[in-house]
Amino acid sequence: MTELVATTPGLYPLPDWAKNTLSDLKGHQKHDLIGGDESEEVIAAYDEVREELIDDQTEAGLDRVVEGQARWDDMLAHPLAVHENVDTRGIVRYYDNNNFYRDPVVTGALTESGDVARELEAAVERTDALQAVLPGPYSLFDLASDEHYGDEGEFLDAIAEFLAGEVELFPEHETLFLLEPSLVEEPPGDGTDEHASEAIDRVAGATDADVVVHTYWGALEEKVHAHLLDADVDAIGYDFVNEVDDNLYNVTEYGTKDSIALGLLDGQNTLVESPDTVAERIEWIDDRVPSQEFETTYLTTNTELFYLPENKYKEKLETLGAVAARREVTA
Repeated sequence: MTELVATTPGLYPLPDWAKNTLSDLKGHQKHDLIGGDESEEVIAAYDEVREELIDDQTEAGLDRVVEGQARWDDMLAHPLAVHENVDTRGIVRYYDNNNFYRDPVVTGALTESGDVARELEAAVERTDALQAVLPGPYSLFDLASDEHYGDEGEFLDAIAEFLAGEVELFPEHETLFLLEPSLVEEPPGDGTDEHASEAIDRVAGATDADVVVHTYWGALEEKVHAHLLDADVDAIGYDFVNEVDDNLYNVTEYGTKDSIALGLLDGQNTLVESPDTVAERIEWIDDRVPSQEFETTYLTTNTELFYLPENKYKEKLETLGAVAARREVTA
């Protein structure tokens, strides 16, 4: 029987109290967003938020606990947005939704900053089931702009080296989720698809933890999926909310890793799935992949959760925990 692990891809909504507090402390303009040099008062507020987000997951019964990424004003672009050799410029739409981030323009060499590691150091004091979360190298490459390296291949390699350096600074963690929506939204072309897989390899090789490459907002193109299977990672995540048939086709036609992440709860919809519904979805997928019994099935939302109001986000966590508590569910 597969091990069922309840988790999320992180990026949580701010608690209601923190929205007003942090707005007052930080200001309301673009230049007031997090830049890695926040005041002691802002740091203290985020410390309190982090503790609350970790407690939410623990109380819900999740098997892996993320830091929450409440500081990530720029969503997946955050690790670059706070880097000393990156200028944040114009506002850019975050994929095709109604969120925006500051364009991170790389103007100098990307060396590890330790920003995410410091967040995780604070989180590990509150949980022994830590899951680290980072943008995957291809998605971060896709979201960023380059004014230093001058070559797309070199820029992708630099992003991978930067993320690997960040990972090497992380405290001990059970799992690393690399979020790669751009593999679906802006799929790499010939040559770049293989290069993207090699970049993921570089980041994954920086940790001894299990590595999950989580994709969402649709299904991977067949060739992109094939190259991703070549990456030395433990699991690939599939969005079974936005695209069922094509994701199932990829898994059944081409296979997948020994473990799998199933995005079965909608991270952007306030409708809260019941534990029974989610359990049925797991069994439905299991019935259609009879040739493979997975070592680990990561049960997760398909996308980040920051889109949801605080009460709905908590209810989604409770559903995840309730399903994982039913260890008789097979997948």
